[in-house]
Amino acid sequence: ASGTAHYRFGNVDVALLKRMVVPGAIGAFVGALFLGSISGDLIKPFVSAFLLLLGVYVTASVVLGLRKTREKRLLSHWKTVPLSIVAGFFDSVGGGGWGPIATPTLMAHAGMEPRRVVGTVDASEFAVTLAGSLGFLAVLGLHGINWSWVAIFALSGLIAAPIAAALVRHLPAQVLAAIVGGAIILTNGRTVLASLGVDTALVNSLLLGGLVL
Repeated sequence: ASGTAHYRFGNVDVALLKRMVVPGAIGAFVGALFLGSISGDLIKPFVSAFLLLLGVYVTASVVLGLRKTREKRLLSHWKTVPLSIVAGFFDSVGGGGWGPIATPTLMAHAGMEPRRVVGTVDASEFAVTLAGSLGFLAVLGLHGINWSWVAIFALSGLIAAPIAAALVRHLPAQVLAAIVGGAIILTNGRTVLASLGVDTALVNSLLLGGLVL
């Protein structure tokens, strides 16, 4: 639903989409198999720290106006393929990482229009999610799946997807980039601080202050 909505609103870069789908799906499938032998909680702080730095970079590029001076060009295969594999892998290992990893990385790259970054990443996520799901079913089977949660996530996502796609289409590029960067900083900042043993209440207070700013 999200990919279709973004495509209809012109938010999808088809050439980049084709480059990301297959390696992203492979990474997600392998990540699902890998998660059966190791806890994702061990890797999560390191991934969050990396994403936090990316979020800071994206936000700083908007504030300092760096994006305006960059040459527009499509991300090359040798960069897109490993990015997609890593993002797909951590999407399965971390319970969601395709968007948080691929979006800020592409957003930080020269010439990537923010709405097309978001739309392309969302459109390619269907294949990534499907591959990851097949991997989990192969390792874990159907046992332990809470189908009520599945239904709630699916229905609420179907409702929100077209609204988000329309919003992304109309938001100014600088505003959208700032929103993405800020969201990445806030969400991953919490994980990093919590992994360092910072009190949860203090972490929430710091995030609230960040939202206000």
